[in-house]
Amino acid sequence: MSALNEKVVVITGASSGIGEATARLLASMGVHLVIGARRMERLEALASDILSDGGSVVVQQLDVTELEQMQAIIRLAQSRFGRVDAIVNNAGVMPLSPLEALKIEEWNRMIDVNIRGVLHGIASGLPVMKKQGYGHFINIASTGAYEVSPTAAVYCATKYAVRAITDGLRQETVGQDIRVTLLSPGVTESELADSITDNDARDFMKEYRRTTLPATAIARAIVYALEQPENTDVSEVVIKPMV
Repeated sequence: MSALNEKVVVITGASSGIGEATARLLASMGVHLVIGARRMERLEALASDILSDGGSVVVQQLDVTELEQMQAIIRLAQSRFGRVDAIVNNAGVMPLSPLEALKIEEWNRMIDVNIRGVLHGIASGLPVMKKQGYGHFINIASTGAYEVSPTAAVYCATKYAVRAITDGLRQETVGQDIRVTLLSPGVTESELADSITDNDARDFMKEYRRTTLPATAIARAIVYALEQPENTDVSEVVIKPMV
């Protein structure tokens, strides 16, 4: 039996990519899942697959930029399963473009989802975990949290912010039995690049993404962090494709 059997895990951005792969893997290990994303039809299809395989899952439409919706999905986890063992703050967007393109609405969207979304996950989950006396945050960043590339200045800035927020949360919860993990994938199979509207950035990403990690590789890293003994905190993981 998996060490994660009967654990309760909330996953944001679960309708595709890393979130979906993580949900499927955790469900196979006996985890009670609470999954959220904006696209309900995708969430419901995923939940149907999990339930048909004997898994445990509930779904809720979720826009992480809305604090009330993030609080609601945490309440759902508590009401259905009695606690929250872990939150995977995975939701993210990546509409890359050069700064001179002045795609300000896209900049703001990245700031709202990639930074504010993680903060809303922390704001919603931290009081619950402190009251329980335990919990685990896994914040999904990117290798863009360590280096900047052309067309990715704002995206990388949001991921640097996630890295800083995660490190601060870790320091502030020392001694409280709340674990904090930053997981930074390199190029991974996902729909992130589909949101790129700038032609040059889109063409660059097609070439850049020729070598990618499967989303299941990131899911396995999340499981690794979750499975560690209670006195072990996996603080930071960087995963890159072999080239």
